[in-house]
Amino acid sequence: MHRSACLFLILSVFGSMPYASHANATVVATKSYSYFDIRGKTAEDLDAELSRRGPTADGSSSRHPGATRIQFGGDATYIQEGGRCRVLNARVTVHTRIILPRWRNRQGASKELSLIWDTLSGDIRRHEDRHAEIARVQARKMEQQILQLAPQKDCNLMQEVVARVSTEGIEKHDALQAQFDRVEAINFQNRLMRLLKNKIDAQSVKR
Repeated sequence: MHRSACLFLILSVFGSMPYASHANATVVATKSYSYFDIRGKTAEDLDAELSRRGPTADGSSSRHPGATRIQFGGDATYIQEGGRCRVLNARVTVHTRIILPRWRNRQGASKELSLIWDTLSGDIRRHEDRHAEIARVQARKMEQQILQLAPQKDCNLMQEVVARVSTEGIEKHDALQAQFDRVEAINFQNRLMRLLKNKIDAQSVKR
């Protein structure tokens, strides 16, 4: 019986039963927040600040009101026995850092502008949190796929199969993130107006 280990690590921005009863895994997911400051006393000021100070997406110079940095990694351990090599253990990690705007000088701003900002910033956070959740779910799926891989004739071949599955999983993840952004962009105006109306109605009821 022979054991070997391999590390797979891929960087990206933007439960079922395992194959063998001995195989196990634990997705390690972390999420942190950081902020960039903006200032302004009008909606136009805040919009200009978001465009000027917002984070950029990888491979692009355009700025956004928020961003999620996602890093995938992990390792797999293999065991050679009975003339075949299989995955013994696997672990997928996904670390997300969410970057959000923070309005520094909102004191003295109108109630209307504050309401609009709270609605917008809340939607930005929801959007970025969803990016992190998509990454976590995909990490879990990748982990399951690795654990369920059929044994290969040797561990070098097993490592190649794991690497291919990992690459395909990242590509699927990127496609899901892009699809989510497309849907969100189409619905942005209607969604924001609906959220704003709900906040106004809620305040009217309290009065």
